[in-house]
Amino acid sequence: MPIVGLTGGFGAGKSYAASIFKKLGAKVIDADKLAHKAIRKGDAVHKRIAAVFGKSILDPKGSIKRKALGKIVFNDKKRLAKLNKIIHPYVIGKIKNSIKASKNEVLIIDAPLICETSLSDLVNVLIVVKASRNVRIGRCVKKLDMEKEDVCKRMACQMPLKEKIDKADYIIDNDGARKETVIQVKQIWQDLKKGAFLWR
Repeated sequence: MPIVGLTGGFGAGKSYAASIFKKLGAKVIDADKLAHKAIRKGDAVHKRIAAVFGKSILDPKGSIKRKALGKIVFNDKKRLAKLNKIIHPYVIGKIKNSIKASKNEVLIIDAPLICETSLSDLVNVLIVVKASRNVRIGRCVKKLDMEKEDVCKRMACQMPLKEKIDKADYIIDNDGARKETVIQVKQIWQDLKKGAFLWR
């Protein structure tokens, strides 16, 4: 069973690529969704984050305001490291459980920080989705309603895209039309299904 890491820079479009793989029959684990679940009120991770970052990140009901937390951590790499130290073990643990429970199927781990974390040790194929910096910024400003400055700060907190590409088994160029991305994903899918990745 191929365990595939799907990653890319902020705004590159890895989640869109993941959605195509899912339609083709892959099981997709979304690390971002797991992280969002981790910070729900009442969970141990939520309590630790609130203790470290204080009441300013909580709304009147005690839930974590993700935008407020983001403003703090993406302006301070030390505080981002503290947050990651709390969240990453939870997310990686959930991913490991999903891998154990998986049957003979193509498993896609859709995660922004595969190359930067121990997730890289779990995958036997790495796919990097790339897009130009301006395209990525434009997507985030439009789709996520973010300020350009905030997008750039998030990008600066990730491993440079070139370093990820250097580690990749496959690269998806997501600068063009969606149909072009679909074609690339389908080509990789055929390799994954027939085991061609083993000889790359």
